[in-house]
Amino acid sequence: MISFFYFNAIVLIPRFFYKRKIIIYLLMLGFCFAAYAEITWLLSSRFAFTEASFTFDKHIFFCTFIFLFILACSIAYKTISDKIISDNLAQERENENLKTELSLLRMQVSPHFMFNVLNNMVALARKQSELLEPSLIKLSSLMRYMLYETGEEKVSLERETEYLQSYIDLQKQRFGSKLTVNVSSLPADSQYDIEPMLLIPFVENAFKHGTGIIKDAKIDISLKAEKNKLLFNVSNKFDPDSSEIKDKASGIGLTNVQRRLELLYHGKHSLLISKNADTFTVSLQIVLN
Repeated sequence: MISFFYFNAIVLIPRFFYKRKIIIYLLMLGFCFAAYAEITWLLSSRFAFTEASFTFDKHIFFCTFIFLFILACSIAYKTISDKIISDNLAQERENENLKTELSLLRMQVSPHFMFNVLNNMVALARKQSELLEPSLIKLSSLMRYMLYETGEEKVSLERETEYLQSYIDLQKQRFGSKLTVNVSSLPADSQYDIEPMLLIPFVENAFKHGTGIIKDAKIDISLKAEKNKLLFNVSNKFDPDSSEIKDKASGIGLTNVQRRLELLYHGKHSLLISKNADTFTVSLQIVLN
């Protein structure tokens, strides 16, 4: 019976039942049952395991129940084990697909961000500003972060905060007194990790749409992490009557980051985007490990 249990699970089901060769499968089961009944009958007769009143018909009836029970156990074992293997493979494929999608999303973020920063450098170069050299140094630091550290699944919140601050400094140098930027952030605890380049699209969006012809342009940014929770808020003034034509890449940052949040922090984040008369506000909360 042990031999039949594994023979059915390893050989008969994969070769015949799964391939819908049902007739051959039933014939093989019939052969196995006949062999089992014959062998057990011969053994019981040879070693006098049964009483004289125990006939071959009764023996067949008794063997049928045992055979069907072992057959059911074998089918259940094979079905469950194959289901587990199938689920594991599906999970691995899903994980690989998610990794691929996240990689593509990161690749979208970096070029879009770099285009904007390089435009800032061009503006400073045209003005022959003394701020060009320190700006290039900061840009070098940003590129180093983007090229060598964002390949990791997570980075420390401290490094991500430093990256944000460098970007904000570049923008403040560009706009000068035309823009008021208020940054409020508590010292980031290095014990917290976060997906790299996750917060920058919100800040970039604020600078992109909160500047220009807007009167008394102002951007407020606050970030703090406490009790395993990240609280991040960005607000900027905007012109509701502006008819500015957005470029084709406009909005890719927010769409991108919303998808990444859904993939990485599903059920562990809250994102609220709101508008009032002239202010656009983003409030993000993430449960950190």
